[in-house]
Amino acid sequence: MPLYKRKPFSPVEKPEDLKPQEVVFQVRFTKEIFRDYSEYLKRINLYRKRVWTCKATGKTNLTYEEALVSEKEAAEKIQNFPEELVPPVLHEVQFSMLTLKDLANSIAAKLQGPFSEGAVLYGKKDGRLHRCKIVKVPEEADKTEYEVAWLGSDNKVTGKALVKGEELTGKKLPFTRAVLKSFIKDSTYRSFPWVLHDSLAKKHGISTAPPRELKNKISIQDGLIVSNRKRKRSDDEKITGEANENGLVHRKGNEISEAQAVKYPIDDLLVQQSEEDHYLTERPSPCRDFYVPMECVGNLLMVWDFCTSFGRLLSLSPFSLRDFENAICHKDSTPSLIVESYSALLRLLMKDNGDFSMAIENKKRKPKITAVTWTEYLCDFVETSCALKLSTHVSTIRRGHYGLLDISVKLEIFRELVAQVLETDIVREKLDEHIEERHALASTRRDEALEEGKKRRDEKGSRKAETDVKEVVVEHRLKTAASNYNGLNGVVSEKSNGISQQNHSSGESETERGIFPDKNAKKQKDANTLIVDSSNPSRKALKLMKVNIKEAIEMKNIAQRKEYLEREMEKRIVRTSPLGKDRNRNRYWFFRREGKIFVESTNSTQWGYHETKDELDALIGSLNPKGERERALKKQLEKNYNKINLELQKRSKEAAHRIAMEEEAVLRRSTRVRAPPRENPAFAFLKYVNKWKEL
Repeated sequence: MPLYKRKPFSPVEKPEDLKPQEVVFQVRFTKEIFRDYSEYLKRINLYRKRVWTCKATGKTNLTYEEALVSEKEAAEKIQNFPEELVPPVLHEVQFSMLTLKDLANSIAAKLQGPFSEGAVLYGKKDGRLHRCKIVKVPEEADKTEYEVAWLGSDNKVTGKALVKGEELTGKKLPFTRAVLKSFIKDSTYRSFPWVLHDSLAKKHGISTAPPRELKNKISIQDGLIVSNRKRKRSDDEKITGEANENGLVHRKGNEISEAQAVKYPIDDLLVQQSEEDHYLTERPSPCRDFYVPMECVGNLLMVWDFCTSFGRLLSLSPFSLRDFENAICHKDSTPSLIVESYSALLRLLMKDNGDFSMAIENKKRKPKITAVTWTEYLCDFVETSCALKLSTHVSTIRRGHYGLLDISVKLEIFRELVAQVLETDIVREKLDEHIEERHALASTRRDEALEEGKKRRDEKGSRKAETDVKEVVVEHRLKTAASNYNGLNGVVSEKSNGISQQNHSSGESETERGIFPDKNAKKQKDANTLIVDSSNPSRKALKLMKVNIKEAIEMKNIAQRKEYLEREMEKRIVRTSPLGKDRNRNRYWFFRREGKIFVESTNSTQWGYHETKDELDALIGSLNPKGERERALKKQLEKNYNKINLELQKRSKEAAHRIAMEEEAVLRRSTRVRAPPRENPAFAFLKYVNKWKEL
């Protein structure tokens, strides 16, 4: 009977109280009877799944019916096994500790027998088989090297050599190794060691008593051989302590505590360090050299990330985090970077019909914000939308002394302004557009993955079909040879051929229907789907987006398509999410335009960052996959490793170049002539120009 997931499977027993006129449901190939149709359907669906294994051949991923056919064909092959070879094969099988493959190879080698002098064989020479003739057979039994003479095309001797017996191939056996394996499995009831059925052993006079070397490994229970796998424990190894609250058990005479079996991953704080965790590296300490106060880093990152992510919508060209930080900390004047950022945010807020736009209309201000009037609009915003605490700084801004404000006040105004902008209809519509486009890209990516997987399955199926055809041809030839060997004169079982042809034809029809679908039919189906979904505008837009995306990637190869889809999804920003958390719930962030990995403490009061590849590798190596949080964080870091590493290397090169330029600028200065401050790379933020500004 076929095996279910490599284990025996018992069929349903026939109901005892069946009536002659009762309507029942019967499985055709198992003869099982069901009264309930749902139970019958459930069993049929189970039989159709590819979870069955042929007990005779060991073939997996079969349906129940395919496994039955395979077992039937194997049984027919076993029946044709030469009778004169059965006793020597069974003697080799009984109580053997070899694997099935090694046992079959060993028996096949012995059945070929020793080679005699003068026999013409094939031997291995330079990795290939060449015709040779045995000149001298080894006299000693423990030696297996034969002296052979290599034969040319005209049977002339071209040279002599010593060749091992396993490198010589002589007469072919009348069966394949697959048939031999099936015969071994059919003749035994257990493996390691292989033990024959008692009736078969008695029939051929084979001993059923285990050899001496196996008496300590096996025993006899109820007339069957069983393995002694229980571990023996001495009295001094008894458990002396109960499991403590950490799940540890202490044993007498052993100072090291052995952890109870735990199914990982678990909560990180419950993970106990063990000897196998020695491979974890030391976690690098994050750098904390921010120019702004530590409590302001969160607002700094939030404002900068929004301005750079939605720069096209704001008409604000991107700038680096370091430049933004320097501009916020600058007190001598108000840098153009700050002016352009405020102007872009205020300009978008004016387009929305909110409180700020109403206040601007009431004060009859001009709709255009300039580098001179931006403070007036900023003061209006602080007065109408900000808390009373920030309104006290309006007079300082109005007098033109914005640079003298405290850094925390500047970032608080920025944070409030960004929060107001996020609530506008313009931003929300843009976010909805990005979400729809990301859905279309994700759907296209899934379709690409499904199509690629289908192609792989088709190729695998075609290769398997070709292999099966070759095996059928080879088995047919071997059957003919075996029949000739037994005096059957080439007679082959018509029933077996009928089953094979029927299965082959049914397999071809399934292949034609399922594996190679009609491309025109698929296109027609997509067109029909578009027509049906035309009543739903959102679905129609999604379909059109997918069509446009597929047209854009049609001429690209697989790698280019994947790269294109990933790049386009990154452009459609919805929100920036952390990579994950470590065991202490510290959050890790990575921003597209900044080559650093930021670390945020649980209460958001402490920030740091890692900026080199070595620190990234050390961080990944320090994460313990036994914990749920660190396992997820490590997975994300490894998934985005190439992208993060590329940004880290890019930033390292820029930092090295900037330091070199600063050193060069210092060396070129003299006491008489000094370079103007704006030429120093440290003041690059003062040169910012908004290239995307609306005219």
